[in-house]
Amino acid sequence: MRPLSALLLLLALHAGTEARAATVAEVSSPSGVLTATLDLHEGRLSYHVQRLGEPVIAPSALGFQIRGAGKLERSLALTRQATSSTDETWEQPWGESRHVRNHYNELRARFTETIKPGRIVDVVFRVYDDGVGFRYEFPRQAAMDEVIIDDELTEFAIAAPATAWWIPAGEWNRYEYLYQRTPLAEVTQAHTPITVRTDDGLHLAFHEAALVDYSAMWLRRTEGQRLRAQLSPASQGWKVRRALPFHTPWRTVQITDSAAALYESSKLILNLNEPNAVGDVSWFQPAKYIGIWWSLHLETESWATGKEHGATTANTRRYIDFAAKHGFRGVLVEGWNPGWDGQWFGNGYDFNFTQATRDFDIEALAAYAMSKGVHLIGHHETGCAVSHYEDQMDAAFAMNERLGIDVVKTGYVCDAGQIERRGDDGKIVREWHDGQWNANHHLRVVQAAAKHHVAINAHEPIKDTGLRRTYPNWVSREGARGMEYGAWGNPTNPPEHEVNLVFTRMLSGPMDYTPGILSLQGRGQAIQTTLAKQLALYVTLYSPVQMAADLPENYARHMDAFQFIKDVPADWAQTRVLNGEVGDYVTMARQDRNSTDWYLGAITDEQGRVLQVPLSFLEPGLSYEAQVYRDGDGAHWKSAPFKLTRETRTVTSADTLTLRLAAGGGQAIRFTPKR
Repeated sequence: MRPLSALLLLLALHAGTEARAATVAEVSSPSGVLTATLDLHEGRLSYHVQRLGEPVIAPSALGFQIRGAGKLERSLALTRQATSSTDETWEQPWGESRHVRNHYNELRARFTETIKPGRIVDVVFRVYDDGVGFRYEFPRQAAMDEVIIDDELTEFAIAAPATAWWIPAGEWNRYEYLYQRTPLAEVTQAHTPITVRTDDGLHLAFHEAALVDYSAMWLRRTEGQRLRAQLSPASQGWKVRRALPFHTPWRTVQITDSAAALYESSKLILNLNEPNAVGDVSWFQPAKYIGIWWSLHLETESWATGKEHGATTANTRRYIDFAAKHGFRGVLVEGWNPGWDGQWFGNGYDFNFTQATRDFDIEALAAYAMSKGVHLIGHHETGCAVSHYEDQMDAAFAMNERLGIDVVKTGYVCDAGQIERRGDDGKIVREWHDGQWNANHHLRVVQAAAKHHVAINAHEPIKDTGLRRTYPNWVSREGARGMEYGAWGNPTNPPEHEVNLVFTRMLSGPMDYTPGILSLQGRGQAIQTTLAKQLALYVTLYSPVQMAADLPENYARHMDAFQFIKDVPADWAQTRVLNGEVGDYVTMARQDRNSTDWYLGAITDEQGRVLQVPLSFLEPGLSYEAQVYRDGDGAHWKSAPFKLTRETRTVTSADTLTLRLAAGGGQAIRFTPKR
């Protein structure tokens, strides 16, 4: 332990260093809430962020470690700067809200080395009232024509003591970990989004936007509450290789007073992406689907061919009939194609994406489904043989288009760092799920799919960084622990898991969580939820392709609860977060994009809650029929998970509802105007 005198000396030296730093550029948000400042100290570049005059991000380094050329962080001088403002509103073709306001002030600052070779880098900040995004831009220049990046030196030093919700990065199971809640000073290396709450109640979420032709950013804690960018590795040893000119993804910090505002108000991630590059995507219809999936995780059916094979013609017809009867547009079928027999995990070279197994008549089934207003949903599991998949994907998407299969679920099941691609010499090399090569692969997939009017729902994916704005046929993805962990996870998903997801994973974009397990049973273990909570997940966890994941026979046993799943839409005009705390509880209201109905979902952790919810989001002057699905008296996720009360009452926007949520429970409500 250092003596007090030594600590005081270190603090004095630090204070002196900061005092000598010269502010060279600054930009504030439209309402002056946030201010981002660029400083130079002896030629070394840093930034800091204040909110209403108080420090949020303390002085934090900017720069790069560049292969063969050392660090690009010292001996810099400001040689140009300019500011601008933007205030626009754009429309999502589908989403949590129909219209998105994009209102920010921008600073562009050019820095040039004062020593040879005189490299140039631009730093661009966009400052919103509820967040900051910044990126590096490398213009054409005589000093270099390409950059090989060994790592970024970008830092985020959180000023106030804080608690963090995070999952580890650089581990074998990609993003599929339970969220840890620890002091920020105990974080090791985290995936983003990582959500932070300071001791004085400010909420921050760190992530990135527009991850294109670059390696994903992890955050590694270096000391105290200082986080440093750590780029996902590449097989070549470096992290990123780019020809000039190019720019990095945006590094983002959402900053709000409440957890609710992190999800509802901040559209930072979406706004920092480029507009739609695909064109008209009206052919994609947000919808719910069922499928041959949960039985595979229960091991009552199998992906492999044989007597337990789930993807047979007869079984699929049964699912199509169920979908048509109950108004589901899609039927997902996993195990329909060759490649599932034997050891396919991380070994996908036997997969064929244009040929079906002998007991699955894809031509007849696609036609039968279409005759009933149903579409098959394709499944392309790569087993991480990704170049092998790319060899076939154009032909596969052409087949999908011909058969009316307009949504495809892709999969990349292997340990992290085990993506297999074919090198220029024909040899197989391995990449990370979120490295530069695989980031480019995912874009090749969505671009190829778009040509054939196919939407992509990626599992075991690269993380979401808002690219659905640019490629709106990239409609959903997994990228976290989904419902399948309720079937066989050890440990299974605890009651707090879905609440954690709302304020962490869901900040990045839609998730195909696959809710709606009304049997509440996995493979010999109970799912830690109540019946009402399974319904509420359709409102709190957003995806424009939303699965009713249980078996048809289980829905037949719970038709009262199933009615809400049939009614709830998958596309929204607007979203309100009425209350919430990270990992504890949340209540959301969403308005159907295609009607005047509203839907409410409330979920809690292992603690029961009583929440007061004003209905001011409803249209004034109208009366609504509230169709309530709530935890019944005595409900509890451990002892009485099936207790459900369904009731109807008349309400208006002037009313306040009292929601009683059981431990591990929830509540779902449909509000329909009375005529």
